Amino acid sequence: MKFRILIVAAAVAAVLSSCKSQYEMLLNSNDADLKYEAAFNYYNEGKYSKAGSLFESLSVLTNGTQRDDTVRFYWGLSNYKFKDYYTAETNFANFLETYPRSPFASEARYLRLDCLYRSTLRWELDQTPTYKAMTEISEYMIEFPKTPHMQTCRDMLQELNDRLDKKAYEAAKLYYKMENYKSSRIAFRNVLKDDADNIYREDILYYIAMSSYKYANMSVPEKQKERYLTFVDDYLNFIGEIPQSRYRKELDNVYRRAQKALGREVEVADEEMSERDFAKERKRLQKEEKKSQKK
Repeated sequence: MKFRILIVAAAVAAVLSSCKSQYEMLLNSNDADLKYEAAFNYYNEGKYSKAGSLFESLSVLTNGTQRDDTVRFYWGLSNYKFKDYYTAETNFANFLETYPRSPFASEARYLRLDCLYRSTLRWELDQTPTYKAMTEISEYMIEFPKTPHMQTCRDMLQELNDRLDKKAYEAAKLYYKMENYKSSRIAFRNVLKDDADNIYREDILYYIAMSSYKYANMSVPEKQKERYLTFVDDYLNFIGEIPQSRYRKELDNVYRRAQKALGREVEVADEEMSERDFAKERKRLQKEEKKSQKK
């Protein structure tokens, strides 16, 4: 029984060895026609790793011939299909530098961008690849305004921009979680200074107001008044921009507490308060703040 198992195992090993040897023979072959046909057979069968290796090996033989651009394009395309986007991007870039007028050039340009996009990292990680992809995609859209991939490029840019927005938002939010409210307010304000259209704008304005309130609440008594006034200004800015916010009820309650701490009995700002009323209230607060600073 054991002898029979050994025979079967040896037979399987021989078959596998034969298959491997056949592929290795193709890789080492100098027969361009044979290797060219085999590379496309592997590609059409979905064996992209083997196809890519054959096209790479074949590129040495076809260099300077009419087949060279086809071989180099499918070398990159095999890498792309195998989801080796880093290698594919490099191959497409080299292809475009060598054959900018090739019939494959248009598709290679777009696939290179797609490789850059797919090679970007999660928002928690380094975003250098994201900035590079966004720059290349933007330049492509300017250079080829009639590309059939225009909408896909817009979608890629939007997704990458949203990722950067999230990274900036989460970085500022970390200060808030650490209860470093002074730094939190500064960080959130800087996020909007850098990108006023950040997709988390509502949340950022909320955290700016809450940071200023909590910073005032934790301050020594002689510093609380001016810091509560800062919160009131942040509150008015918030409801002036987003009166129907999901944070409105919470901020209204915090506003009442701030007013009480300031020795006032003022109702929360009405949702229908006019811009003129907001301006008057802010002007009054600024005067009080200046008086407080003089003292």
